[in-house]
Amino acid sequence: MEIEFCGIKMENPTMLAAGILGSTASSLNWAAKSGAGAVVTKSFGLNSNKGYSNPTTVEVTGGVINAIGLSNPGVENFEKELKKLDGTVPAVASIYGANPDEFSKIASQIQEDVDAVELNVSCPHAMSGCGAAIGQDPLLTSTIVSAVKESVNIPVFVKLTPNVTDIVEVALSAEDAGADALTLINSLGPGMRIDIKTGKPILSNRFGGMSGPAIKPVAVRCVYDVFDAVDIPLIGVGGIRNYEDVLEFIYAGANCVQIGTSIMYEGMEIFGKVVEGLDGFMKEMGYKKLEEMVGIAHKQ
Repeated sequence: MEIEFCGIKMENPTMLAAGILGSTASSLNWAAKSGAGAVVTKSFGLNSNKGYSNPTTVEVTGGVINAIGLSNPGVENFEKELKKLDGTVPAVASIYGANPDEFSKIASQIQEDVDAVELNVSCPHAMSGCGAAIGQDPLLTSTIVSAVKESVNIPVFVKLTPNVTDIVEVALSAEDAGADALTLINSLGPGMRIDIKTGKPILSNRFGGMSGPAIKPVAVRCVYDVFDAVDIPLIGVGGIRNYEDVLEFIYAGANCVQIGTSIMYEGMEIFGKVVEGLDGFMKEMGYKKLEEMVGIAHKQ
């Protein structure tokens, strides 16, 4: 189960995805104790942000639509939480900003407290000009990645949006700018639900990003397409519920995966279940290392 990802040693290929129970050290430590190979924080920015008012999430067939608006206490307060991490597994800070300077300032300030940073340039419901508007622009993505790489000495992951004409183009721009790895994908959308009794949108922001099992086929396809185009490792995320889902991502080209929405249904125990299932499958099929399975779908 052990892997080394961008020089970071992990006991297994699972990570807590950004945005799910990652706002405090206690929740991140909980995920680590539950079997996650690494943890990713909820995205935070330079300054505190209240985000959108409730309701911010609504369930739909096959997943959840959320429009939280990147609510967070700001880097100064989040840094205090990072210092409380127990260090049992690697920690990744998910950060966002409105421009290259903001990304760089945040990354440089917290780099001593984490093992890597993940640039959230892909949130479909972000406030203040952040999010997918950045990740849909290859040039802007490249500029931000370059700026962060110049300001830190830890690995830089870039989380991409599926809401583009050509995700490979954005992936290549991030790689050329120095990204150490790519995370595929952020939530799909934006989408919405309408209350049939009132006729009003259910979410306060009206629109939000969709996550959950329904987006997994899109996420797997994005990993598959990008794997053929880049030479840096990939993190697969989107709708993972069991070890079979993890295998699809690995076969498509992911080196490891992140799990988020399914925690709402399965609890933190999902990490242990996934790792146990994956371990059993590998023994049954005669695989010695996870690396042997990466990209198998491209060899058929």
